[in-house]
Amino acid sequence: MNSLLNKKTKCLDLGLMDYQQAWDYQTNLFQSIVDIKIQNRALADSEHRITNNYLLFCEHPHVFTLGKSGEEKNLLIKKEDLHSIEATYYHINRGGDITYHGPGQIVVYPILDLENFFTDIHQYMRLLEESVIQTLDEFNIKAGRINGLTGVWVDYENEKTARKICALGVKTSRWVTMHGLAFNVNTMLEYFQYIIPCGIEDKAVTSLNKELKSEQDIGRVKSILKEKMTKLFGMEIVN
Repeated sequence: MNSLLNKKTKCLDLGLMDYQQAWDYQTNLFQSIVDIKIQNRALADSEHRITNNYLLFCEHPHVFTLGKSGEEKNLLIKKEDLHSIEATYYHINRGGDITYHGPGQIVVYPILDLENFFTDIHQYMRLLEESVIQTLDEFNIKAGRINGLTGVWVDYENEKTARKICALGVKTSRWVTMHGLAFNVNTMLEYFQYIIPCGIEDKAVTSLNKELKSEQDIGRVKSILKEKMTKLFGMEIVN
């Protein structure tokens, strides 16, 4: 079976894409991998098909998403008023609570068969965080983790001034992943006032442009992040 390990990963930049459209897109890829794994169980080892891996980058129009373990009370604006801020809302099948996606934020959806890499969800989450931590280091921003909380934080060693710059929320089944991370680059942070981000009331949210006090080249940030993820996971990027 080891001979079938496939670290080749197709990287796609979907641009600015409607949330539902992106959700459907990654769900179809996710299900195609799961289906192969289910079929392989009924076959001899010599007949097993390899599974593919995908790394999707995109941005979304203004949208709030609530994870399956989240509480709707953390959406602080009435649903009927969302149109007034040009936003939409989805209750989705990832872990975690509520978050915001919008233009200027890099969203990454790794659709991976972790059996091609390693079978450890904790390691998977930490490597996603590490890719952002290493990206921020390229901009001379020291970031890290806070015990008990997922995501990436600036000023993480100071409980009172810690600021979240990247949120994580994933779904896995049969070691296949979907959903992923949202990294605030030129994000319109005022939209976070309409939610209690990730259900955490006592922590602020920040972005790369806020920390550096200037608009950032999101293409450059994306390129660095892709490089860090590729190296950390040992991916072989293919077109």
